Amino acid sequence: MAHPDLNLLVVLDVLLREQSVARAAKKLRLSPSAMSRALARLRKTTRDPLLVQAGRVLVPSPRAQELREQVARLVLEVETVLSPTEPLELKRLVRTFALRTSEGFVENFGPALLAEVARDAPGVQLRFLPKLDKDSGPLRDGTVDLETGVIEDDTWPELRSQALFEDQLVCAVRAGHALSRGTVTAARYAAAEHIGISRRMLERGPIDAALATLALTRQLPVIVGGFSTALALARRSDLLATVPLRHSGNLLEGLHTFPLPVTLPGMRVSMLWHPRLDSDAAHRWLRACVRNAAKFE
Repeated sequence: MAHPDLNLLVVLDVLLREQSVARAAKKLRLSPSAMSRALARLRKTTRDPLLVQAGRVLVPSPRAQELREQVARLVLEVETVLSPTEPLELKRLVRTFALRTSEGFVENFGPALLAEVARDAPGVQLRFLPKLDKDSGPLRDGTVDLETGVIEDDTWPELRSQALFEDQLVCAVRAGHALSRGTVTAARYAAAEHIGISRRMLERGPIDAALATLALTRQLPVIVGGFSTALALARRSDLLATVPLRHSGNLLEGLHTFPLPVTLPGMRVSMLWHPRLDSDAAHRWLRACVRNAAKFE
């Protein structure tokens, strides 16, 4: 049995990323004709067209889409094996890390994280990207280095994760609100006007399911996409916001808070990253910084 040409893995990785014979050829410093011949060999080896002409561009076949992540990981592993290991010198490290988090995480844990990063590695820049959905695709394609959030059933199983802290929901109203006095029962809670919080603008969630078991429903005159927006509204209105306690942190200052009068499971906030960064020394340091910041009270 003939051994496959492993050099074709590098070619395939670049072709799948560039989706252009000309750009891939330039990246690998080959002629366009040599790259075309390599693509022909790849098609013969895999028995798949891999990249198909669609107008003036090339698009990946279903088989190519399946291979993209595996090929990128294999090439990275080979490069890691063949590269000499050098000790990490944080003071000389120049690198930008993209972190996808919620606004609340940045507002509460960002200052401690930035202070540690500035002290250890002044040449490092952090870019906080908004977390608009649960899609962890940016971790897979490398546009995001680290993400924080609650791991759910649809989180990609190949991602690495580490728990940061446990959180629980609390209710927040402005000072002087009717619910700032006396015991708040589930019935009093449900009777208030609420701010719904959902990135996908969903009207019902776990809180409503818990209330339904008590034959109660709540009114949602407004739905917002994040906790900080909800708390800003609650501060200047008679609306009630139900938010995670630790995640909201100093945003709760000046507001009256009380326990959620229905039982819900706690939330575990974790950080997630792609396995290709597992052994990256700088990324390991960044993960330690995030862990330290999340412990900051």
